[in-house]
Amino acid sequence: MQETTTKEKVLKKVRDALVNAMPVPYEGVDLDSPVIRTPGGDFREEAFAGAFNRTGGKFVYCPGAGDMARGISTLIAEKKVAKLFCRESFLSDLLTEMGIDHEGDPANIHHCDAAITACEALVVRHGSIVFSSGQESGRKSFVAAPLHIVVATNQQMVDDLAGAFRFLKAKYGQDMPSFVTFVSGPSRTADIEKTLVHGAHGPKELYLFMLDTLEQA
Repeated sequence: MQETTTKEKVLKKVRDALVNAMPVPYEGVDLDSPVIRTPGGDFREEAFAGAFNRTGGKFVYCPGAGDMARGISTLIAEKKVAKLFCRESFLSDLLTEMGIDHEGDPANIHHCDAAITACEALVVRHGSIVFSSGQESGRKSFVAAPLHIVVATNQQMVDDLAGAFRFLKAKYGQDMPSFVTFVSGPSRTADIEKTLVHGAHGPKELYLFMLDTLEQA
């Protein structure tokens, strides 16, 4: 008589389990709610800032638009930015009002010391920034320059990755951008001889200026 193979034994157990299904041992267990606690409440900005700083980013809280403008101007001066890239209309207008010269041609972005952009959303749990090809800045703005400055508001915060995609779905509907990426801190890699190197595949420094829109109301 031919000996039963291991595969046949496994399949027999699967068939038996399908025919004689065991009842759920703990019927009252909630299997739908998130396993990790949602970082909600009045401290979402603090939770995001903590997670963002742990990734190597630098968070700047701005109670008002004037504070944000002064902060950006001070940073550009401190970093001795000679050539700044900005392609987004509202940020370009802001820089013009501040008297800061900037480059808007994507062909010249690799010759710029810094780039300033907006973003799609901010993921509180991971301290990540969401970018997409649907933004005016395009795909290069947040990877080409060694210094990346991001401007956002606290209304763009979402709890987790799923929330980020819901946020994008609500904004774009059926016309979702072809490219979406999550950036967690400045570029870093240890691929070469296991030595940590910053700025290898993107910005060496990442700053986020968060405008508190609730303060403006």
